[in-house]
Amino acid sequence: MNLQISIEKSKPCEADLMESGSVGIVKTRYYTFAHPPDEMTLESGRRLGPITLAYETYGRLNSTRSNAILIFHALSGDAHVAGRHHRTDPKPGWWDNMVGPGKAFDTDRYLIICANVIGGCSGSTGPSSIDPKTGKPYGLRFPMVTIKDMVRAQKELLDHLGISQLTAVAGGSMAGMQALQWAVTYPESAAFCIPIATAARQSPQNIAFHEVGRRAIMSDPNWRHGDYYGKEPPVDGLAIARMIGHITYLSDTTLRLKFGRRLQQNQKLSFSLEPEFQVESYIHHKGEAFTKRFDANSYLYISKAIDYFDISSGFGSLEAALRISKSKFLVISFTSDWLYPPSESEELVRALRAANKEVVYYEMPSTYGHDAFLVEGEKMSRIISYYLAHAQEEKLGDFQIGTQPLS
Repeated sequence: MNLQISIEKSKPCEADLMESGSVGIVKTRYYTFAHPPDEMTLESGRRLGPITLAYETYGRLNSTRSNAILIFHALSGDAHVAGRHHRTDPKPGWWDNMVGPGKAFDTDRYLIICANVIGGCSGSTGPSSIDPKTGKPYGLRFPMVTIKDMVRAQKELLDHLGISQLTAVAGGSMAGMQALQWAVTYPESAAFCIPIATAARQSPQNIAFHEVGRRAIMSDPNWRHGDYYGKEPPVDGLAIARMIGHITYLSDTTLRLKFGRRLQQNQKLSFSLEPEFQVESYIHHKGEAFTKRFDANSYLYISKAIDYFDISSGFGSLEAALRISKSKFLVISFTSDWLYPPSESEELVRALRAANKEVVYYEMPSTYGHDAFLVEGEKMSRIISYYLAHAQEEKLGDFQIGTQPLS
């Protein structure tokens, strides 16, 4: 197989619209597999097929097909990591500050791949997809999926692309969980694993936050037990779920600096239950905007998949699970992240060291909370670029920039 994988080149008239270091205009592609009777068997034991994955690629595959990096996305993300889909696209991909020429994931050196997860709503098969057995959207008839199921589906995509060996797998938050799952499920297929702002297992606190969000959706009268397609969707419940989630992505410092206790326009207390603080207006806006691009059932399914995640499941211990992997690890956390705090990354690092894995750990100072993995592109680029270059040359002995010792 000799697939020519590359991004679409921008036309000259579009060049002035592209930011410095942008990959330019990109196209979403689709791959369908697991056609009946060869459906994919999920962790739950149920079978799913056919399965379509939406994916994007940036850069070029080298002659040995060994320079690919698989990037995963977080709960509300999609396959559109970088660049723009058309000339008037209002915003670039969600990690445009990290993917492109000269950036952390340098498209002059690597082929970058990202796919929308199964269970999603951005082109990949999920609850809003048509069930071929009924001709109607799956709704709650869609089977529960796990992080491992998501990763296995993406392995099918890589097999289709003729890529058996990856330079790295990487991602933040839920994407970091996928990176860890990949390193254990396909232990010899990635030279490096870069989990960012994540954990080896979902914490009880985060499970609780997710459950409140799910109940908000399921309590919306328009949810209709998941069969709301073609009708008024449960936008109020989904907005509340997003509002709860978005608060956990930020830090107290961010909210104080950005909003404080400032009121909206009238600058006087209204003595009513209407939103009057700027921070209230902000989270309402975030919730409303989210409902315009995301499916409520996908939120239920993906959040549950995160809650199920525990990389040590079936192995007896975290150390035993990680011992299987042949990857080298760069683990990054952020000082103000209280959703996946540095202590959870430290637990992962200790287990990796106990399993005799080569691991570099960097706790990055930041006031942005969990969202730092999306915002701190410049800082992360320096670390990741240096790491990938030196780790491949076996010159990590002097890699001490900001590395945090563990007690």
